[in-house]
Amino acid sequence: MQRNSSARTVVVAGGTDGMGRATALARLERGDTVVVIGRSAEKAAGLTKEAERLGAADRFEFIKADLGSIAEVRKVIARVAEAYPVVDALVLTANKQNMKRQESPEGLESTFSLYYVARYLLGHGLATQFDAAPDPVIINVAGPGTKAGAVLWDDIHLNGKYNTMRAQLQAGRANDLLAVAFAENPSSKAKYVLYHPGFTQTDAINQFNQPLRSIVKLYAKVGAKSVTDSAAPMIEWIENPPAARLTVDDRGKPVDLGLKMFDKGNAARLAGVTEELLTKR
Repeated sequence: MQRNSSARTVVVAGGTDGMGRATALARLERGDTVVVIGRSAEKAAGLTKEAERLGAADRFEFIKADLGSIAEVRKVIARVAEAYPVVDALVLTANKQNMKRQESPEGLESTFSLYYVARYLLGHGLATQFDAAPDPVIINVAGPGTKAGAVLWDDIHLNGKYNTMRAQLQAGRANDLLAVAFAENPSSKAKYVLYHPGFTQTDAINQFNQPLRSIVKLYAKVGAKSVTDSAAPMIEWIENPPAARLTVDDRGKPVDLGLKMFDKGNAARLAGVTEELLTKR
């Protein structure tokens, strides 16, 4: 694929709805080439129509994949690397709440696999493509600034007492450590942005069971930010990546990297645990 020198190539993991979708469309509108990765071909069809409406069909690709599967993430990396020698931005938004414990095809707790391991793989797996870009950036949409939760070193797959919140919080804290490890031992020259947009009006609300779904929807009408507002900083970070190796943003405010959830020793420990998991699968 020929590359316009003034445009960027943007990969959005989880880009068929919510902030990922908004970012993908905004960057298409600005003239970028955008690759969206997701599970829903139906949602992708709507996105394709929007790309056609923008006159950007030739700059848009959808890759259907379950990012909760290590094998499929590796296939995605191979596909992107083959088709796009330069990647300017990687946006990581894919996540899913599970009311009951589930496992990935490789036997990992599914939230940990999708919300953390896939992001680890994509961030490191496209290193060659990042290094070919003039000023690459990785934007990881997670929950920095949240002090609740921890990586459960003795039960990282939550084989013991499982609940949705524990799984989400563990993966969130794992992403805090992922960002630190990436900055301390980078596999590429990409800048890393860890971003907490706050409560946002997205389709993720529909993942909850009733009556919780109705309660959350009611609260969202009053207290949630729009997808457009939450995605705005991401769109601009792609345009103008931060100067720092690592930027941690909690709803527009910088986060103190001295907090315990950003401990460098734990970041190195998790990186080692992750690599061990991956070598076995």
